[in-house]
Amino acid sequence: MAAAGSGFEDPSADVLDRAAAAFGLLASPARLHIVWALAQGESDVTGLAERVGGALPAVSQHLTKLKLAGLVRARREGRRQVYLVDDPDVVDVVKLMVDRLAGREGDIPAPRLRGL
Repeated sequence: MAAAGSGFEDPSADVLDRAAAAFGLLASPARLHIVWALAQGESDVTGLAERVGGALPAVSQHLTKLKLAGLVRARREGRRQVYLVDDPDVVDVVKLMVDRLAGREGDIPAPRLRGL
């Protein structure tokens, strides 16, 4: 259904539910930081824990949630799991938000993410 006078179609309830679920997952600063880090390159859980400053079990749990939601994926590299972003559109949204907020605070500009 189009919004009155806008000419834009409203998204379906299913699309809104999925978007809310993705935003809900990214509402955690730790998960947002993990997605940000993975957008810049692949990493194993140990490297991510060091980068985001989290305990290994907590980072592993965050990765499991992000993986179940289809935002990240893992591949085996020898004996370790290497994680990477599985949804480039999510990277675009995260980058846009972080860049905008960093710019408003006069922070150093956010680094360019790989593939953007």
